[in-house]
Amino acid sequence: MQDPDVLDTWFSSGLWPFSTLGWPEKTQALETFYPTSLLITGFDILFFWVARMIMLGIEFMGDVPFRKVYIHGLVRDAERQKMSKTRGNVIDPLVVTEQYGTDAVRMALLIGAAPGTDIVFTPDRLESARNFANKIWNAARFLFMNMERSGVEPWTPENPASYTVEGGALEDRWIFSRLNACADQVNKAIGSYRFHEAAQSVWQFFWSEFCDWYIELKKLNFQEGSGRNADWNNTLAVFEASLRLLHPVMPFLTEELWQRVAVNTPGRKESISLDAFPQFRPELEDPAAEREMETVQNVITFARNMRAELKLDPKIQLDGALYGNAAILEIARAQSGAIAKLANVTLKFQEGSAPEGAAAVRSTPDFDLVLDLPEDQLQALRQRQKKELEQVEKNIANSERQLGNEKFLEKAPAHVLDSMRQKLADYKAQCEKLHAALK
Repeated sequence: MQDPDVLDTWFSSGLWPFSTLGWPEKTQALETFYPTSLLITGFDILFFWVARMIMLGIEFMGDVPFRKVYIHGLVRDAERQKMSKTRGNVIDPLVVTEQYGTDAVRMALLIGAAPGTDIVFTPDRLESARNFANKIWNAARFLFMNMERSGVEPWTPENPASYTVEGGALEDRWIFSRLNACADQVNKAIGSYRFHEAAQSVWQFFWSEFCDWYIELKKLNFQEGSGRNADWNNTLAVFEASLRLLHPVMPFLTEELWQRVAVNTPGRKESISLDAFPQFRPELEDPAAEREMETVQNVITFARNMRAELKLDPKIQLDGALYGNAAILEIARAQSGAIAKLANVTLKFQEGSAPEGAAAVRSTPDFDLVLDLPEDQLQALRQRQKKELEQVEKNIANSERQLGNEKFLEKAPAHVLDSMRQKLADYKAQCEKLHAALK
């Protein structure tokens, strides 16, 4: 027999916005926090829970409990199936947080939380997010080790909301401009409830710009016993601001690192969560620095790529030449030390275009980069290309023989023939490139 005194579970859940604040008593908490502004929930309980909270709020409190509802997708398994105990595909949060780290799990979930889509929970995403967490930790460890070597105490700006660029170094003007752009993107994304875009923006900035470029450029200036200078002030200001940008997504790691870097700040807050969140500031925009830095990055990247494509020893110091207009050459000449260190290339600078017949050349609309290959490397490269050419010519001969066989053409499916013809075209294009390179 059914018990007549049992309430539907969603009825009691519908009372949650005000019953947890002391209702039916008129408490200070009820006056302060009802109504709130935003509810976050899944789409599958809109009728069961959200509608009941609104109806009961109007009935008992005279006002709706919230004005906005953020509806996120469901977390599904790698096969995009809904998790359930019946299927046996549920994930124990304690297990995955122990394996990958709480912050990594948060980042993996947030990156996949695009509006209108469900979140696919896969080990690949978790491993990628864990790698990002390790990147943050390793960057911090590198900075702390070099701070100790340079005799620099932990430090952040007295007013974190108004950090400024010290000096006029290109990499400093560039990174502050990029940090400013990232803060703008993150704030706009959060304001429009596109949390996955906020996570992607700060991930891209910290890994690809701060770690892969800025720290690599800055460490050339970290000298033993140098003490605190503009290089360190700028580096620590950007690092501390990056931790604040990351904090909503990865609170535990950023709190730990912030406590280590902010120990000497006058009037510092007790927690990073109480500090100011980075905001867009027009005075930090520097399009000229971003354009100049893009040129330097392209030169270094192309030199590295040419080494990899030609299978050259990355440790060998190469000579080369950069051809371009006066403006491009002026930028590259000013950054020639950084180019030499990061690309392992010593460049000469000449106006105009690269001469015809240059062996190792990479061209862009703005410049031509030519590398001079040592004779032993050149001979080894020539031998490799000859072997590649021989194999490609064999592939061409085999493909042409098959495509010239009438019986084979009659029996083979159309999609197989189309694939073979495409491969033959690719082989011929590769053959032309190898002939040109050898010439």
